[in-house]
Amino acid sequence: MKFSLKRWRATLAAAALAVAGVSLSAAQTIPPAPATSPTQVTHIELPPAPKPLLPAEFAGWAQMAPPAKFTTAGQADPAAAAALREYGFSYGEQVNYKRDVNDALTMRALKFEDESGAYGAYSYYRQNGWPKEDIGTGGTADKDRVLFWKGDTVVEARFSHIGPMSGGEMREIAAQLPTPHGNHALPPPILAFLPLSSLNPQTTHYAEGPAGYAGSGGVLPPGVVDFDRGAETVTANYSLPSGPATLTIIDYPTPQIAQLQEAVILAYVKAGGKAQPPWPKPLVDSDQASIEVRRSGVLVAVVSGDAIPDESHRLIEMVHYEANLTSMPQSGESEIAKTGELLVGIATIVVVGSIAAILLGFFLGGGRALYRVAHGKPASSVYDVEFIHLDLRPDWTEPPQPESESASDRLTGPKSVEKRT
Repeated sequence: MKFSLKRWRATLAAAALAVAGVSLSAAQTIPPAPATSPTQVTHIELPPAPKPLLPAEFAGWAQMAPPAKFTTAGQADPAAAAALREYGFSYGEQVNYKRDVNDALTMRALKFEDESGAYGAYSYYRQNGWPKEDIGTGGTADKDRVLFWKGDTVVEARFSHIGPMSGGEMREIAAQLPTPHGNHALPPPILAFLPLSSLNPQTTHYAEGPAGYAGSGGVLPPGVVDFDRGAETVTANYSLPSGPATLTIIDYPTPQIAQLQEAVILAYVKAGGKAQPPWPKPLVDSDQASIEVRRSGVLVAVVSGDAIPDESHRLIEMVHYEANLTSMPQSGESEIAKTGELLVGIATIVVVGSIAAILLGFFLGGGRALYRVAHGKPASSVYDVEFIHLDLRPDWTEPPQPESESASDRLTGPKSVEKRT
């Protein structure tokens, strides 16, 4: 019986060891589960939605449907997409309004990066001869179409029919448009070089690229102007006594580039009918004797038209570039000169202080001496009776003690005094 129990215990122990070995080997073969990491969330910040450019209601007009949003120049105006991109188109929207049964209005607002781009787009859409309207920064109208710009926004309105209050309604829209600030609120600087005498203001066209220049009736081929060199242009018509003239001003980044392009433009103009590419219609319709090219600094001016050569020459001579240079003052003193000035300053202070001390001493001391002499006293008070002094004599000796005092009394001192008292 004892042998059987021992045998069973040995069998159970062996089975337990076998199970433990299998479990250990299984644990070694099965790879550990990867540690779970906290979920990482990536936050994406979207740019703020652009503010609406046109109101939902104004002056009795109400939106017929939600506005159409334009995020690309192709959506805003497929025919002028290239020009709008050159002017720095940002975004836009178009709204259809309804007021009465027969009154409909469609408005399109285009926003640009700065005021220069908005003016360029306005001058691109405005045709020569359209009358001026006092709307926004500048406006014009043609039949049932009103066009104006304010700041960095251009607005085009098409009425079913124009009424007497249409101009006031557009001025109300212009007053609600945002106003840019800083460098975004600057008009094109090239406009300042246009001569004002005999200028037709409603014929100016500003371009920042070939599409805008060609689309607004440029005189020269865009390749001759070479906008790849960073050129900007402005074209305007003038009413001279002998006939109309067109002035084109091209602004280049540097005088060196302007000088090179002046030679290219001059050679193109002199080539006449043999020029490549062929002359555009504005040059063909001009009096060849009146065509002239002139450079002033970074500006290259071209005059064309039917005016006599003398008047064309006087007009182009009025284009003058002045470079406004601001020089920062620089110190011309060396460190040695600064050190010398410092030492001279210190010496001056020492000399002035010494002279002041001497004069103050003479004033105070001399004044006191004069006061004593005036009162019958010696000038100095050294020998005065009331002068306090100590008479320390080296031959001082201790006085003799009385004979009645004992040696112990002399040693105790204060006790002997108490006894005497």
